[in-house]
Parts: sequence; structure tokens; C-alpha cells
Amino acid sequence: MHSVSIPIDKIYIPQARRLPVDAAKVEALAESIAEKGLENPILVRPDKGRFVLVSGLHRLEACKALGETAIAANLVQARRF
Repeated sequence: MHSVSIPIDKIYIPQARRLPVDAAKVEALAESIAEKGLENPILVRPDKGRFVLVSGLHRLEACKALGETAIAANLVQARRF
């Protein structure tokens, strides 16, 4: 997998991923990202002109808190059953 930069406003968070966000975790991640950069890209899948969050809600929220407009992400494919 390779990382690509995606505009944050193009990322959709499905209801199942909208868990309560731990504010302390977001703050700690934001501090780490500000200091070292985003070390682990979030996971998204492409879907009709947008990207659907698969993993990385707290990292996404931390980047939003830092005022970022784009985030590093790895693209994954939707599972087919």
C-alpha cells in the first residue's frame, strides 16, 4: 500500500465508525502529529466521488483539530462477500 494525500472534506464517516471520540486521545495524537507528522495513514475506500473512512477516526479528528485540510491515507478496496 502506498499513502496518498486526501482532502479532509472529501472523507465520509459512516455511522458505524462514528464512535464517541476520546478528546484526550485526540489531543495527544494532535501533539504527536504536530511534532513528528502523521506516522500511520488512515484507511479509506473510494466511493462515488468521495472516500469512506475505514480506520483512523481519532487520527482524522486530530488532523482536523490542527487545522489540516488534507490527510495521508492508504486506499483499500471494499470487501466482497
